[in-house]
Amino acid sequence: MTEPGDHPLVTAVKPLVDAMGAEILRPEQATADDVVLAWEGVEVLAVRLPQLSDSLDHILAAMERRYGMPLSALDRKTKQSVVRTLEARGAFSVRHGVETVAGALGVSRFTVYNYLNRENTARDTKGR
Repeated sequence: MTEPGDHPLVTAVKPLVDAMGAEILRPEQATADDVVLAWEGVEVLAVRLPQLSDSLDHILAAMERRYGMPLSALDRKTKQSVVRTLEARGAFSVRHGVETVAGALGVSRFTVYNYLNRENTARDTKGR
């Protein structure tokens, strides 16, 4: 078993851990890169954060669940909205992020860049 028992802290953080694509471990399994959480001074669990590239895949899968279909089946306006959401979540700071998103959306990298530029131009115009 990799998860601690039914401690209230585990119950409280599990939805967040799942949403991030992270993993709950026993504290003694933690490595230097893991986050150990304590309750009233007692270590209860460790959280192993996903690699950024894994996070992007997790975010894309969650968005497909949210829309109830593959992202490639969405209309253009909705794909643009997806790109805005992904930009806000830092998806394009991940190496090969644009390529990964383009593949999931069923569009070219050029199209993703156009969606990003369109959004940035609109934001700049509003700011004036």
